[in-house]
Amino acid sequence: MSAAGGYDVEKVREDFPILSRTMAGDRPLVYLDSANTSQKPTAVIETIAEHYRRHNANVARAMHQLGAEATEAFEGARDKVAAFVHAPSRDEIVFTKNASEALNLVANAYRNAVGDLEIRPGDEIVTTELEHHSNIVPWQLLAQRTGATLRWFGLTDEGRLDLSNLDELVNERTRIVTVAWVSNMLGSVSPLDAIIARAHAVGAIVVVDASQAVPQMPVDFSALGADVVVFTGHKMVGPTGIGVLWGRKALLEELPPFLGGGEMIETVTMERSTYAPPPAKFEAGTPPIVQAIGLGAAADYLTALGMDNVAAHEREITAYALKRLGEVDGLTIVGPSEAVERGGAVSFTLDGVHPHDVSQLLDSYGIAVRAGHHCAKPAHQRFGVQSTTRASFYLYTTPAEIDALVEGIERTQKYFKVV
Repeated sequence: MSAAGGYDVEKVREDFPILSRTMAGDRPLVYLDSANTSQKPTAVIETIAEHYRRHNANVARAMHQLGAEATEAFEGARDKVAAFVHAPSRDEIVFTKNASEALNLVANAYRNAVGDLEIRPGDEIVTTELEHHSNIVPWQLLAQRTGATLRWFGLTDEGRLDLSNLDELVNERTRIVTVAWVSNMLGSVSPLDAIIARAHAVGAIVVVDASQAVPQMPVDFSALGADVVVFTGHKMVGPTGIGVLWGRKALLEELPPFLGGGEMIETVTMERSTYAPPPAKFEAGTPPIVQAIGLGAAADYLTALGMDNVAAHEREITAYALKRLGEVDGLTIVGPSEAVERGGAVSFTLDGVHPHDVSQLLDSYGIAVRAGHHCAKPAHQRFGVQSTTRASFYLYTTPAEIDALVEGIERTQKYFKVV
């Protein structure tokens, strides 16, 4: 298949060594769980191995040649990530260990804030019903600890955000609005422009969870208009253990630190401490050095492939998957059934078969999908299901793999005698 986006997907697959392996029964691997974590190209794997082989040292504090090399590579990765998301400044890129930590960092920094940023009883925090738990629980904790009220946008029957009460929900009491750019369960893309405009009109800040967006579409944080955006490295062909918090510079300078120690200090006496400017203020302790360097290599890889090309391939393969899955009797897609304003994660139920059984049978055919609530229980409750099976696609997914998925589902139906 030659993707509409302009690259040969079969050629791209050669960059990912794991995609050529076989599973039990000598079945070829069909990896359809990229919303969970993506596979890694040789360029990223080798960058990480080479750093450990030749350059390993701590950063910022080791006054020797290896330390200088490690610091240069680590800060170089910050430059690459800043360029990849079009951040106005490299100093707005804070490395965390994942997106969940980044969201918790912001929520806890607000918990520690005093003055204009302090969250008080009567204030409101607005999130949505489609969020990953990582973008619900930190704000619930912040509300409980400050006396603020948590409110949320509901969902339409199609699985998109219901903004019919936008002006009522986001009002003069709202201090923070936080929303996923792309749902990890429903696949729907949130209409950020309207949400950001309303939030700023009432003086609220906007926090965007871009964990499912950054890997599959071109992004420009300088034009987005949000105040904070978080994402994770392992879903964008980078390693695990690395996340990114981007924040508007003035906001990062104003927020207090969350964790203390390491390079986040300016000076320390036994009586008090002062803090380094961002991003160091939010990077306590030894940072995830090689993970950040690996993320820089991932940004290089995606940049070379072209994010417009990746997005085009994602749209094409998702449209094909929705069409093929729609042909299966007894299969119900939970979320938008058309590839419009939609990402490459498709959750579904199968009449008469539990999602865990679907996943287990598919795995026996070499097909890796995810089953469960996908860390999005409220979204599942909204649609009256406890769990779903989710197939998710990425820049290396082929139509043949979608066909294998459909064939596997039909074999599963026959195994359980529901057709």
